[in-house]
Amino acid sequence: MANRGGRRDVLQTLDDRELLRRYRLDRAGIMVVMDLLKDAITSPTRRHNAITPEKKVITTLRYLATGKMQQCSSDDLGLSQSSVSRVITQTLTALSQPNIVTQFVSFPLDARTLHTHKRAFMDIAGFPGVVGVIDGTHVRIIVPSEDEAVFVNRKNFHSINVQIVFNAACKILDIVAKWPGSTHDARMLSESGIRQLFERRYVPANCHLLGDSGYPCKPWLLTPYLQPRQGPQLNYNRAHKTTRAVVERGIGQLKRRFHVLHGEVRLRPERVSKVIIACAILHNICKVRQIAEPLEDGDEDGDNDEDGGEEDIHIPQGNLAQSELPYRANFTNLHFRQAVAPCHLRTCDGIKNYHSFTAHHLQLLNARHRTQSLNGMLTEQVLRMGMVFDPPGYPE
Repeated sequence: MANRGGRRDVLQTLDDRELLRRYRLDRAGIMVVMDLLKDAITSPTRRHNAITPEKKVITTLRYLATGKMQQCSSDDLGLSQSSVSRVITQTLTALSQPNIVTQFVSFPLDARTLHTHKRAFMDIAGFPGVVGVIDGTHVRIIVPSEDEAVFVNRKNFHSINVQIVFNAACKILDIVAKWPGSTHDARMLSESGIRQLFERRYVPANCHLLGDSGYPCKPWLLTPYLQPRQGPQLNYNRAHKTTRAVVERGIGQLKRRFHVLHGEVRLRPERVSKVIIACAILHNICKVRQIAEPLEDGDEDGDNDEDGGEEDIHIPQGNLAQSELPYRANFTNLHFRQAVAPCHLRTCDGIKNYHSFTAHHLQLLNARHRTQSLNGMLTEQVLRMGMVFDPPGYPE
């Protein structure tokens, strides 16, 4: 079936299985996105053949799923290449606005949700007090026309370095997608909103992120021992490695779901940032709707070789505040004197603790015009360089 002007009505002609294959969302999920964006992307013109919000969302989803604008124009959608480019730009801009981002990507501050996260991480490998896992990943870009050198990462290609935090179900809790590829993970962390939330005590005590040795060890960010001794330190490292693997699986899922993040994104850096944020939002919508990631390409879980993580670039620990390394030592001796037997080694999507939690949020997601969360505590802020929103903001 086609609309006037030769534009195919894919929601009427394709079943959910084919919609998922092409657009990564089922019919109901596509309608959720369309409802979120329709006020921002509806054309003011009254022309008979104006591109509908539905068509704009479908075209953008196809681009994010494939990474190829040419695929969008050849997909029987009835749009020229120039229209495809314009539609994608408009839709990505609308989807990456702060009021949309904070509906789907926000770090929890309430005790109930944090307890749920702790329990789910504890079930993986017996590591207590974990509310998120953090890492960096690189998204390859074309050579930018300005400040080219700062976008060259340590693997010698141009990229945006993305800081990302996942919960135990591989849902994104926080993402920063503004930094040029040469930026170290520790620098991104030091200027991020997530650091402010922990260091200003908006996140309660005894809540931790797990990160690799590219990050400085802090009372709220636990890193592995570089040369662990037998006993508690080795037990700690083993549990840490197994638990932190969630972030690698999460990044793998995100990039499998949206192939635009796998290859070279042929856009300016500020537009690439919007692409990354849009993919994060859509990934979380898929998580809430319990849509499994596609596996038709035979990819395995885990990061690819273009991703960040500074495992081989360690942060010197000698200059840390006196309270930070002793905190890890005390934590290790308290919780890891004996090797911890994990309850279950579960995959990201198999954590039973999240089933009722996810069902509750599914109801919220399907409600139109959902208001901003976090009880109004967090303010919206636009990232440095004007590239994209950095959730969460934090109170002054």
